[in-house]
Amino acid sequence: MPVSTLTDKVADDLREKIRSGALKPNDLLPSEAQLCDQYDVSRVTVRRALDRLQQEGLITSQPGKGRIVRMQQPMVYRPQQENEPRISTTMDRFMSHLSKDGRKPSQTIEIAVEEANEFVAKRFGVEVGMPVVARKRVRSVDGEPFNINDTYYLHDLVKDTAIMSPADIPRGSNRLVEDMIGDEVRAIDEFYIRMPTPKEAQRLALNQGTPVAVHYVTGYTADDRVVRVDVFVLPGDRHVILYERIHPKGDSE
Repeated sequence: MPVSTLTDKVADDLREKIRSGALKPNDLLPSEAQLCDQYDVSRVTVRRALDRLQQEGLITSQPGKGRIVRMQQPMVYRPQQENEPRISTTMDRFMSHLSKDGRKPSQTIEIAVEEANEFVAKRFGVEVGMPVVARKRVRSVDGEPFNINDTYYLHDLVKDTAIMSPADIPRGSNRLVEDMIGDEVRAIDEFYIRMPTPKEAQRLALNQGTPVAVHYVTGYTADDRVVRVDVFVLPGDRHVILYERIHPKGDSE
């Protein structure tokens, strides 16, 4: 039997055991030697099958333990949530909504002054290389990195504000900018599906082969000044994107 077919057989059987619950989250898989005996295949075939399941996000490798079944509890990502009223005075929407759902959110925040790349510069309407401030967040759920949220602001505008501090701003860093240039009244959302960059994979501890959805948001005031440029990087094995649309009244076709 061709190696690829044997690999499919092993991967399909283990996948079905995970999906049926025969192998539960955090269960330790048999060793490679045990799987070779169980399926009567070579170690190369077993490794290929395990690598495939790891790329699918079904299992993970833990040093000193081996391969274990990964907990599958995706985060519901709702882009429209940023316009909803805050439900906490001490936590941002990400933290407060997940806490309400019984999960344990956390985040790291880094501040960087960078030269605007082509993408950011185009949305701000400035030249490439202009200084911008990036508030770089890696957001985790139950101890696992779940997504990236990097927000860019014009350096000259925010250089003397709390945005330059890595501390959380429960009121929201966007509100600080709105106080200076006016309320954000509209935003343009762009979604792209692609493979992660090496830096993104490192920040999110991604398994090889995991695709990401990238959500770019550019927010504008009534006179078309840019409040912020947001970049969200969402691993495909950890998110469900839920976007609610309100239909205008009138006859539907």
